[in-house]
Amino acid sequence: MKIKLNKITKPFIIAELSANHNGKINNIFKLIDKAKICGANAIKLQSYTPDSMTLNCKNRFFYINEGPWKGDYLYNLFKKGTTPYSWHKKIFNYAKKKKILCFSTPFDTDSVKLLERLKTPIYKIASFEINHIPLLEAVGKTKKPVIISTGMADIKDVELALKTLKKNGSKDIAILHCISAYPSKPHNYNLHFINKLKKYNFPVGLSDHTIGSIVAISSVGLGVRIFEKHFKLDNTKGIDSNFSTNFNEFKNYVNDINLSFQSMGTEKFDRLKLEGASIKYRRSIFISKDVIKNDIVSEKNIAIVRPSNGLHPKFFRKLLGKKFKRNFNKGLPLKLSYIS
Repeated sequence: MKIKLNKITKPFIIAELSANHNGKINNIFKLIDKAKICGANAIKLQSYTPDSMTLNCKNRFFYINEGPWKGDYLYNLFKKGTTPYSWHKKIFNYAKKKKILCFSTPFDTDSVKLLERLKTPIYKIASFEINHIPLLEAVGKTKKPVIISTGMADIKDVELALKTLKKNGSKDIAILHCISAYPSKPHNYNLHFINKLKKYNFPVGLSDHTIGSIVAISSVGLGVRIFEKHFKLDNTKGIDSNFSTNFNEFKNYVNDINLSFQSMGTEKFDRLKLEGASIKYRRSIFISKDVIKNDIVSEKNIAIVRPSNGLHPKFFRKLLGKKFKRNFNKGLPLKLSYIS
């Protein structure tokens, strides 16, 4: 299954599975099934081993003293979160069977080689890896579409990453605005930064670590069409579960984004078709009092009221002071032919 990121015109929603398998491959199969039901366009894995991520070392440099993983050492964290390489082929095949796109985030050059053997259609660069130049070079050389998250990155980081990818062969790139706080608060997402990322002339998407869908809904109006959200099984606890959405939440997330996208519509639309039943209740000029021939037209005998069967209100001032041609009853829509 091939995809071109720069050709995406409607919401493309990625269910990020991360470590929400909790060490069981069957949980990934369940997550794929549920993501498909929710309407996700793709599921995404994370491809790493503990040794490719950090050192098996327990000194203060490797201890996590804040955030959702507080109290653990990096090696232990990645050991718990890893998706074993031996699972990958089965996962890719299962996703293909279920007709949902499957790709992954590599964290080193070995995982890129693995994903190349599996013919991954897309690569994702995690926010934490945006400065991993050898990884970016390896991904760029595949010449496959690349999605890159920008959490923690300043503009120089973004520009260096894009330059590295392009220099090594990447052409189809999407940039995800991201806040790497877990979870993030909606008011901290600074969505207007999306406009700054647009200057690189690549599609800009959203890596969403908030609870709920308000940030995603809001970003649709800024042109965002690619969305990534962590997805978990119901009532499960794991290292990423605190900032992941369950089945109902994710289903609502997908529906909210698609509804927001539909509401954007186009600049040209058939207003009469949409509002025809209402337009007849706009205002127009009616005779508001019984009149006889040669009565002077005044604000005492004509009024701008609903419905719209009478003259357009733009004629109101022009009619004042003129005369009625004959007798007319109150409640009659006014016509120019009634006035002399």
